[in-house]
Amino acid sequence: MKAPRFWMKPRPTLLARLLQPTGWAYGRATAQRMRGQGERAGAPTICVGNFTVGGAGKTPIALALARMLIGDGRRVAFLSRGYGGAERAEPLLVDTDTHNATEVGDEPLLLAKLAQCWVGTDRVRSARSAVEAGADTLILDDGLQNPGLIKDLSFAVVDGESGFGNGLCVPAGPLRAPVSAQLPFVQALIVLGGDDAAASRIAALAPGKPVIRASLEPDALAAAPLIGREVVAFAGIARPEKFYATLRRVGAQIVATHDFADHHPYTQREVEALIEESRGRGALLATTEKDLVRLSARQARSVVALPVTLRFEEPASVRRILRQAVAG
Repeated sequence: MKAPRFWMKPRPTLLARLLQPTGWAYGRATAQRMRGQGERAGAPTICVGNFTVGGAGKTPIALALARMLIGDGRRVAFLSRGYGGAERAEPLLVDTDTHNATEVGDEPLLLAKLAQCWVGTDRVRSARSAVEAGADTLILDDGLQNPGLIKDLSFAVVDGESGFGNGLCVPAGPLRAPVSAQLPFVQALIVLGGDDAAASRIAALAPGKPVIRASLEPDALAAAPLIGREVVAFAGIARPEKFYATLRRVGAQIVATHDFADHHPYTQREVEALIEESRGRGALLATTEKDLVRLSARQARSVVALPVTLRFEEPASVRRILRQAVAG
């Protein structure tokens, strides 16, 4: 789904106020569910979640944390619900050679390039399968509001530009529950993008919690063919405008953009129309790495993907937090 524009207004609109009672009930139910009893997985479990619905950059952060842990000699496995893929309770180990986004979701395909990734709606069963397969550290991509697994460490990812939107709960705003109700369940916040003022505002709402700054950096090698070229860009992510800003930052000249809902399953007709438009304009067709895995191999040959890598401002602080969690 695409997030309604009124969610991102700094002050609630009339529509948001009309929906606020429903949002209050939704937020209260979510907060109550978060207090449920969970089970231990048999290995340190680290959650990368967010306070709002939609993407906030969780997957690049999960990958960055995994690289740190692997560098410390940990055997990491990812756990994912596999949003956008087939619903499954039985845990499935993702195989990037045989599975596609329709089967397992787009994000698990990206995660599985680095380490084992298990998908399934039952996080406890997925965790046990991962541990039985040899994992000694688990990273839960999303799932902050799911109490099924006891987490040893939970990060809340916050978009530094949009923050918490209008501060209301779904459907009046983007929050899954009030920030104050979710804060006790996280040990640190990761602010992705934004300026110093935005980070300070977010930190003020989470007193006593470490606030870690991070940014997404485009892959220089992948960006090289885009420099100075006209580009037709498309993206099916939570905030496509962030991708377009990255394209401009590397020197691409965007001549057209096409927004799709997060995790959008592209049809053959949609992709062919995009390819024809780019050819007609004599432009490159560009998208995100996450969108690319939702295309067929034949379609992907006509598209340039721009991968990004997450950079922490203070990686030593992140490593210290991780090491304390897995040691405990």
